[in-house]
Amino acid sequence: MTGLRKFVQLIDAFTDTCGRVLAWLALAMALLTTLVVAMRYGFNTGSILAQESVTYMHGCLFLLGGAYALKHGAHVRVDIFYSHFSARGKAWVNSLGGIVFLLPLCIFIALVSWNYVADSWAIRETSPEPGGIPAVFLLKSLLPMMALNLLLQGLAEILRSALVLVEGREQ
Repeated sequence: MTGLRKFVQLIDAFTDTCGRVLAWLALAMALLTTLVVAMRYGFNTGSILAQESVTYMHGCLFLLGGAYALKHGAHVRVDIFYSHFSARGKAWVNSLGGIVFLLPLCIFIALVSWNYVADSWAIRETSPEPGGIPAVFLLKSLLPMMALNLLLQGLAEILRSALVLVEGREQ
């Protein structure tokens, strides 16, 4: 069980590190958006590159931040009954929900997005806007990356719940 617990801790550490790095994108997005607005209305000029950068940062923040939200319970949960369950009851719901819903969804998203992303990489897809970011393929790559991140954290949550069920105490 110690090896399993260490594996869960490793995934949690990775997710926490990614989440802390991604959190800085919110500040960068706010500052860049302020700059875009100031340029447009204060100096009557604009930058497609800056506007698309906000979109790329937004995509990174929300697609790659999903695993962090899952780890910290910040996802949406309809818990009419869940909040009244014991630790073991919650562990059953979390493990079964992860196995039946979360992991298959992550695998489905990874499989469905793979060709879409591969085609974009094959042509090194660029922005259709003049002066835009010439790396749309990188933005599209966030889809399978999100699926992988969420799958890893989902696995950690399932294993954490399994440890609660096996050992009979919360982690």
